[in-house]
Amino acid sequence: MSPPDQISNELTGRGSLQVSVFDTTVGRPLQDARVRVSRNGTDLGELTTDSSGQTQVMELPTPPLDYSLAPNEPKPYAEYNVTVVSQEFESLILNGVQILPDTRALQDCRLIPVQPPVPMSQDINIEQHTLWGVFPPKIPEDEVKPLPDAGGLVVLPQPVIPEFVIVHLGAPTNTGAQNVWIPFKDYIKNVASCEIYSTWPEQTIRANVYAILSFTMNRVYTEWYRGKGYDFTITNSTAYDQAFDYGRNIYEEISVVVDDIFTFYVTRPGIRQPLLTQYCDGSRTQCDGLTQWGSKNLGDQGLDALSILRNFYGYDVFLKEAEKVEGVPRSYPGSPLQMGSSGQPVRTIQEQLNAISNNYPAIQKVRVDGVFGQQTQDAVKQFQQIFDLPQTGVVDMGTWYQISNIYVAVSKLAQ
Repeated sequence: MSPPDQISNELTGRGSLQVSVFDTTVGRPLQDARVRVSRNGTDLGELTTDSSGQTQVMELPTPPLDYSLAPNEPKPYAEYNVTVVSQEFESLILNGVQILPDTRALQDCRLIPVQPPVPMSQDINIEQHTLWGVFPPKIPEDEVKPLPDAGGLVVLPQPVIPEFVIVHLGAPTNTGAQNVWIPFKDYIKNVASCEIYSTWPEQTIRANVYAILSFTMNRVYTEWYRGKGYDFTITNSTAYDQAFDYGRNIYEEISVVVDDIFTFYVTRPGIRQPLLTQYCDGSRTQCDGLTQWGSKNLGDQGLDALSILRNFYGYDVFLKEAEKVEGVPRSYPGSPLQMGSSGQPVRTIQEQLNAISNNYPAIQKVRVDGVFGQQTQDAVKQFQQIFDLPQTGVVDMGTWYQISNIYVAVSKLAQ
């Protein structure tokens, strides 16, 4: 059982919220959308989105930081309601946006064009965090799955990063539950924001994200549910898979980590597949894999992510990078692009940034000459600011693939 909700009179911390509003896809941001934030029926202010579809960052009261750093404390986050209104679009109401102290919550809002004759509104109720709410414990499974023979269902010669994950919003046998198509990185960020707190040490966050990535990629690679006759990749049932809360906010600290490591998974010598890295909270539920609170304690002791993983899964596990990311025009060239870089990869980035700038005018168009100069660096920094990446002006792996993802989104709209 969760401890009683004691936060009402203890909002002594501070967190922040930034909302991004799009027309069903990140390819088309919505300017001048009105975003109202409230709590317990009290309006706390209204924000307006800019040309990139973003609001300014709003600071909000939260419980104290200590509540999120140990189990069995009072609820560590405050919950707010967010209402988004834009002309010619259905309004969106988000109930229970979770704001943690000392972190920035990022809330993406995808609006649907009004369908005449009656305007509608979308209502999304965000579930409690898994470390706070009551959720079914995981059903134990083997970490390595038997693969069908060459004539079986597995068609991938090696693990790849899929473009989308099809998430079944219920238990596998719940035929009435909805299936949703979610971009792979968005899915991982959502799960991590449901499963751990962004206030934890960075290496703890990385270890948990590796476990989430590997679990997901095992389901993808073994076609676990399709092999059983289902039409989805994974469920959001914590008994079978991982928590996923459609429409919920994520956290900047988690988003940055996912962008940096999303092509890696956990495995062992002598096998091809990513491990099914099951995990649990380690306080209310126990399991043979990683415990989330245990990983937090190891992070406090200064262990790095791989050492944390080996503490739970054994000292022979290692990290391996998938060789292919589906749905992108070109793979990452292998080394960062920065001031002084030149060649075709730079030209690719310049062409993609120019295409993106048609929908995101805050990004200035650049000369397509294959030379990474000041103009290109400034455009990269602006892109990084809009899409919540570290504003280094360097095109590392995370920035490369985010530019590719947004380029694909705007290109589809232009067709």
